[in-house]
Amino acid sequence: MRLPDTEHTTRPWLITEIAPEFRLEDVWALPTPGTADDFPCLVEQFTSFNPVGHSPAIVRALFAIRFAIGGVLGWDNPRQGDPPPTLRDRLDAGVKDRPAATAPAPFSTLYQTDDEWAAEIVNRTVHGVLHLSWVQTPSGEYRGQMAVLVKPNGLLGALYMTAITPFRYLIVYPAMLRTLERQWRQRLPAPR
Repeated sequence: MRLPDTEHTTRPWLITEIAPEFRLEDVWALPTPGTADDFPCLVEQFTSFNPVGHSPAIVRALFAIRFAIGGVLGWDNPRQGDPPPTLRDRLDAGVKDRPAATAPAPFSTLYQTDDEWAAEIVNRTVHGVLHLSWVQTPSGEYRGQMAVLVKPNGLLGALYMTAITPFRYLIVYPAMLRTLERQWRQRLPAPR
């Protein structure tokens, strides 16, 4: 379920400190109810999740089209010149040195704390961040939350983000969340 931006912006996340110039694109409640200690399970599940291979045919087709267009137009190639920027350079050594789950390609892990995990992607369209967090609900339960933060690279990046918005909201995210929920429920112990 899509959430108001305040569900992310009112919390003291580390990602907000290291990426203040990034625009908050989306905030989603993840269908992953659990206990205070279940965040590592969510990160493990999310980092092993392959949306291209484990999604309905329409989502796989959208990814295939995107990768084909990106390949022809060079969107996914590193930018020419300097090495790509990374938000890892903004992290304190104590956070950088903590163990963190490896992000699935084309993302790179930024950091992992007790209630946050973040990964970034840098290409010719955007510098983007996928942020997972573990939040306590008003009822006292815990669940995952996903935020997407972006810094478009020029006009191309702004146009790209505008063009993919309806596909993300209507097809990709709903399918991904259904799959995530199904996998989360499968990992829970059977009722006695």
